[in-house]
Amino acid sequence: MSASQVAGTFNSTSNEFDSVTPAVWGPAGQTLSFALDLRAGESVLDVCAGTGASALPAAMAVGPSGTVHAIDLAEDLLTVARAKATASALRNVEFVCADATEWEAPSTIDGGYDALSCSYGIFFLPNMEVSFTRLVAMVRPGGRVGVTVWRKGAIETFGAAFFDVVARYAPEVAHSGPRSKEGYASHPIRRVETAESLSAWLQARGCESVRVRELSNHVPTTDVFAWNFVLGSGFRGALSAFDDKARESIRREFLELLATRGIDSVDASTLVATGIRAS
Repeated sequence: MSASQVAGTFNSTSNEFDSVTPAVWGPAGQTLSFALDLRAGESVLDVCAGTGASALPAAMAVGPSGTVHAIDLAEDLLTVARAKATASALRNVEFVCADATEWEAPSTIDGGYDALSCSYGIFFLPNMEVSFTRLVAMVRPGGRVGVTVWRKGAIETFGAAFFDVVARYAPEVAHSGPRSKEGYASHPIRRVETAESLSAWLQARGCESVRVRELSNHVPTTDVFAWNFVLGSGFRGALSAFDDKARESIRREFLELLATRGIDSVDASTLVATGIRAS
């Protein structure tokens, strides 16, 4: 998806996106923040920040003397994140609507950020390798870099059921999300969905001492969670061609298909990778 398409998709879904934070985005963001070993007074660049799942724990970790710059294309998601930061009395995190491919560290970041985090976002970056290499270059030598991505096979049965229903209504609908049928084999996520491939990918981006952990996460597939997960993730892009009546029919048939196939939980298992920016 283009930058404008990504922004449009996620701007339309702030409520649903944030509703799945406790079960999906939040555990991964917390784990990433911990894996980065953030310390008081450090500076962090959080990319594809969403509603703050990784930026907020980072802000807590670096404390009042630290700084977090959290950027995302979707202003509606950032509005939710700012409200959360205010509710938690976090004054050291700034949520900025900005394109990661154009972001420049302000002059207050002397010598580069101490850490870079990107949770479930690298596969939305245009030219993933070039864009992320540029971001890594904003980290000081010896600073830390961390990402989360879906583990190979995660959300696969859930996604297959969803796209099977969408295909009943519009077989020609193209969608470029990481679990779409269209372009599945060539999607950028295929390059980073195993511990081995993700480690090699980060090393090629200028990181060393890379460590990849797996966060096992299986979420019960209630009707509410299942549909909110569709609306609050990249899956939503496949619904853009439909009116409200068709979407409701898709929702109903999708939930029925999940039950028929016995899909009673969503495998949201995630790879959490960290490395050190090489000198």
